[in-house]
Amino acid sequence: MFRTALRFILYDKPKSIGALAGTVISVFLIGQQCGIFIFLINAMSSLVRNNTEYVWVVDDRTTNVTALATLDMRVGYELKSIEGIESVHPIIVTAGAARFENGKSSGVTLIGVESPTFAGGPWNLSIGKNEDMLQDGAIITDYFDKATLGDLQLYQYFEINGKKVFNAAQTRGVRAFGGGVYTFTTLERARYLGNFPKNKASAFLVKLKNKEDEAKVIALINKNINTVKAWNSDDFASSSIITVLKTSGIAISFGTLIVFALIVGFVIIGLTLYSAAIDRIKDYGTLKAIGATNAYIRKLIICQAMIVSFVGFVIGTILVEGFRNGIANAGTFFNYPLWLRLTFFIVTMLIALLGSSFAIKRITSLEPAQVFRG
Repeated sequence: MFRTALRFILYDKPKSIGALAGTVISVFLIGQQCGIFIFLINAMSSLVRNNTEYVWVVDDRTTNVTALATLDMRVGYELKSIEGIESVHPIIVTAGAARFENGKSSGVTLIGVESPTFAGGPWNLSIGKNEDMLQDGAIITDYFDKATLGDLQLYQYFEINGKKVFNAAQTRGVRAFGGGVYTFTTLERARYLGNFPKNKASAFLVKLKNKEDEAKVIALINKNINTVKAWNSDDFASSSIITVLKTSGIAISFGTLIVFALIVGFVIIGLTLYSAAIDRIKDYGTLKAIGATNAYIRKLIICQAMIVSFVGFVIGTILVEGFRNGIANAGTFFNYPLWLRLTFFIVTMLIALLGSSFAIKRITSLEPAQVFRG
């Protein structure tokens, strides 16, 4: 069966290449759009995902880490009285306007953390260390934001909200969603640069004595302290993503493009296989005349579709990996989970099966005697 199907494919190379191209295009477009979508949803929750060892305590109306309200610093003292809590760390997230020596300007998101724990960031440090932000005016930026930040170099001075600072160290691959790029500094300097009230914080990161008591401690916080809500880090990350997707057109936009890629693959493969079957109708008719059943013909056409789709999937996956590695050089990092890769493969096979249905319907309705008429 496999050998016969392969001969049919190799006999009509132009149409086989057409079906293969349809599969490759479909796999590449789906993989590309899914990859960018994964990058964006990771960016939506990056601040939480890189601080999973803490319980997040935020305003009770907050469901999104990219839109934190302010909390009174006295909440921190209340949290310390809750049984099971080892330490409490305030974090500040505030906006700033940066201006650089070359005259360019950019929005930034200042993340202020306290030393010596540096709970909340930075992460993925490539040059320097956390303690570098303790220097007067020190800010930590990301390597891939260099172009956005006016081609900012390491140790170079610039301004945030009209106040002089310098680039003390660099992270690599710390990506923000919307707003401005992430920059890190001390709690006090973030207040000073961002004109943030001294008696306020954006959130509190709570370290537990025993991680196994997390659900119990979260329940105690929510029960005993008004106007706040404690979140498990995974739940807060998921809530942030869902909130952003609900309030934006991102999901619809990417969903539409993925559906379009599916339709493109289905139409190209279906029409190409149908056209190839019509061109080889005498061969299929001959097979039926010498005893081949409709079941055999169906299996033969499906086998051709599976061969084409498998080869197309392999080529498309190679191209997708090339795309992923290429944009990683610009700081757009993402990885496909195994379940998604399996989904790509299954979807590719389904597209080929559905596409082959056109040819199957036409050939199985063929009467062998028609082949030998005039």
